[in-house]
Amino acid sequence: MKTSDDISAPIPKEPKVDSTLSKGLAILENLVGAQTGKGVTELSKELGLTKSNTFRLLQTLTLLGYVQRREDKTYSATLKTWRVGRASVENLNLRELAAPELSFLSNETGEAVYLAVRENLSVVYIDKVDSQKPIRSWNTIGDTAPLHCVGTGKALLAAEFAKLRDQIKGALTHHTDKTLTDMAALEADIALTLKRGYAYDTGEFRDRIVSFGAAIVLPGGEAVGALGISLPDINLPEDGIDRFGGLVSHAANSLSAKLGRN
Repeated sequence: MKTSDDISAPIPKEPKVDSTLSKGLAILENLVGAQTGKGVTELSKELGLTKSNTFRLLQTLTLLGYVQRREDKTYSATLKTWRVGRASVENLNLRELAAPELSFLSNETGEAVYLAVRENLSVVYIDKVDSQKPIRSWNTIGDTAPLHCVGTGKALLAAEFAKLRDQIKGALTHHTDKTLTDMAALEADIALTLKRGYAYDTGEFRDRIVSFGAAIVLPGGEAVGALGISLPDINLPEDGIDRFGGLVSHAANSLSAKLGRN
């Protein structure tokens, strides 16, 4: 009689990959990461596809609304792709996952702390812990602010600057005498943000309200949100810039690592 040890378990077969679907997704991923539109010839060379196959797949993606054909006969990804990506971010349960980091920042600083996501060229605050101080900063959940002049926004802008540079160039609205409305000044600020790991708003959106922000990223490097600290400049201690910047950077890195494990 054969025992169970004598019976070999069947080796599971690897699932078959649909080649048409995988090629279509490769085209879409390529266009999402592109700075400008791409033509059939360029895409076919980059992806190792025939021109006829590339054209057919582009036609299908265009019909489904994920790709658009531009006036110069190149193709680019549409906002439908962005909406699908946004829905996937919401499905990450970002608010629930970020709750410990928000509590940590609140306990360490006593100031208002925020969780924000990007929507076009603005940030939207999707969660917060109010300040414990008598003189405080404030925002409500659902409020928005321009990317280029608040800590969370500048952190997200830095994380996606290559993609957003051309768009933000024409949207540097003025809010206070400290708002960065010059592209060269903004680029220098972005470089500093990337170097130190956090963004610092010196009162660029509201007078005498400063803020710090750091991007939350997925393992592939995609920014899905930002953590922020906001406070009146009168509350900022002598070592506050380095301290608060370090705290928000640490919290964002912790949350990013958590997302990588989920």
